[in-house]
Amino acid sequence: MPKRWLGIVVSSNGVTAVDAEVPPTGPITIQADHSWRLQTGDRGEAYAVMHRQIKEYVSESKIDRVVVKESAVSLAGTTKAHLHSAELRGVVLCASAAVTNTKVISKANISRNFGNRKVDEYLGDDGFWAKKTTGKLRSGSREAAMMLLAARKAE
Repeated sequence: MPKRWLGIVVSSNGVTAVDAEVPPTGPITIQADHSWRLQTGDRGEAYAVMHRQIKEYVSESKIDRVVVKESAVSLAGTTKAHLHSAELRGVVLCASAAVTNTKVISKANISRNFGNRKVDEYLGDDGFWAKKTTGKLRSGSREAAMMLLAARKAE
């Protein structure tokens, strides 16, 4: 029986979330594809709003598992945007873990353990996504969907 999972990729000013039914094998069925922007103004207040939004979405949508893309080390050095992403990722993890099973997966881990290509090669492969998903998935949300495919393979 398919489970309802939410794949999340966090940036410094927002969240990309793909909600899908994930069966044990075969294509995943996209239920929703969201981009949630962090509100402008005070970051603390914006984090509180995002926390509430994520927590309510996970609860109301009866999400069984949330899979979040882990922070990566930047070869160019840590920037303020990198730190803001890490802060927002913490908010997302806290909100989702308060409701359901939450897992973090790194892009490097997926590249090593999912198939024989790097993640970015899969992201640009339209044929791969046509086979692995049904429903409407924006190309900019493929990385969030990849979190779901990788987490399923790791089970």
